[in-house]
Amino acid sequence: MDPLIPSEIDEHYSDLYAESQRLSEDALGRIELIRTKEILERHLPKAPAEILDIGGGPGVYSAWLTTLGHRPTLIDPIDLHVQQAREAGVPTAALGVAGHLEFTNDSFDAVLMLGPLYHLQERADRLMALREARRVLRQGGFLFAAGITRYASAIDGFDSGFIDHEDFERIVHVDLATGKHTNHTADPRFFTTAFFHLPDELVEELESTGFTDVEIVAVEGVSWAARDLDERISDPDRLRAVLDLLRRLESAPSLLGATPHFLAIGRA
Repeated sequence: MDPLIPSEIDEHYSDLYAESQRLSEDALGRIELIRTKEILERHLPKAPAEILDIGGGPGVYSAWLTTLGHRPTLIDPIDLHVQQAREAGVPTAALGVAGHLEFTNDSFDAVLMLGPLYHLQERADRLMALREARRVLRQGGFLFAAGITRYASAIDGFDSGFIDHEDFERIVHVDLATGKHTNHTADPRFFTTAFFHLPDELVEELESTGFTDVEIVAVEGVSWAARDLDERISDPDRLRAVLDLLRRLESAPSLLGATPHFLAIGRA
């Protein structure tokens, strides 16, 4: 573990939660994976491209990029994730943190930040990470930065029933007021130290660190509202219908706050 990463985040991903299974075990995770891939493919340069996957976790996206002919480099602050990424076939995976990249200027054609920004509670730390991403990007390259909606814990609280827990209710109140999610309990279901963005807030952070042509799109959208989502996406025709609707709604301003994750895309 990198010493710059809080111990509770390391413990969450190393001992309490299997990030390697998140995008394959449940329906919403599978939707996130499908949608993130298709959004990335809209903007990624032709292969082979040099792509930096910051906070790339167990290597799901880097391994996929390798199959497309790209040359991904993955860094992550969690030892377990780096090991899993190597086992998944990621050619270059090492320990590292978003705010201090050990790469020269203009080294990459694209940068993925599909997790780091929502584990940095302080704006200054998020801006530092974004400036580092901008520094290592070549002119015209794209950054893909994921955020978790400010309303994530409130939505999840109703869906899971956690809102009935007094401790969780207090967490939700702080989340809504500040965006800073801190789990003071011993319950790993309440997530770990995080920051939940408002959509415009994430766009502003990219723009203030030198990115241009910034757009933001919903990833899972409101697909979480379908109680039979697992059944729906198991049928190819019904899955096509779900994805078509999510594409049509992905940029609707009034719905951006209702998606679990959104993706901001900016050009260097």
